[in-house]
Amino acid sequence: MHLPDGIISFEQAIVYWVITLIIISIFFYKFSKDENKQERIISIALFSVFTIVVTSVSVPSPLGVPIHFFLIPLIAILLGPLSSTIVSFITLIMQVLVLNMGGITSLGANFIVMGFILSIATYGFYKLFAYINEKVAIFASTVIGIMFATFGQIAILVISGAMNFDMLLATLLPFYLFISIIEGFANVIIVTSIDRIKPEIREINQI
Repeated sequence: MHLPDGIISFEQAIVYWVITLIIISIFFYKFSKDENKQERIISIALFSVFTIVVTSVSVPSPLGVPIHFFLIPLIAILLGPLSSTIVSFITLIMQVLVLNMGGITSLGANFIVMGFILSIATYGFYKLFAYINEKVAIFASTVIGIMFATFGQIAILVISGAMNFDMLLATLLPFYLFISIIEGFANVIIVTSIDRIKPEIREINQI
């Protein structure tokens, strides 16, 4: 889902970067009022390292294209949507600088898709479905969050004029739906295990 440099115009890239900086500023405003600053810093640092490592691994798939997991839905569920956007921003920067994934000018667009949209959609639907069943909420919100991010990326590519909407829909939608289902099941297992083994991770307030 990483957009490389040059696929969107420089003017559009600036707009996405401005939106990114506004979102990050909102996080730091919320963080300044957080009562658990130390715990949150440690959690964000650990999850950032974990995300960088896991998302750099290519997993073979029956679709013929290797897949990369997001992990951002999991972090949004555990720490909250703004915290997961910061993890995403740190991860995207490291992926550009170290792994040559994505680009500097396109980082704002990638952040909006894989950081902001993915986090907000996942967290919102998790809270919505949590009243029904915890495991259903984790799975459904992960799938829906990744689908929202997919449509976000499609919108950015269509606006840029880089690709045709129908082609994007036919290629990206089934691919990321496949990933979202696998990641949804994985998140159910991970969160359930955390609740049993280290429940204090979920005691930190979500922002």
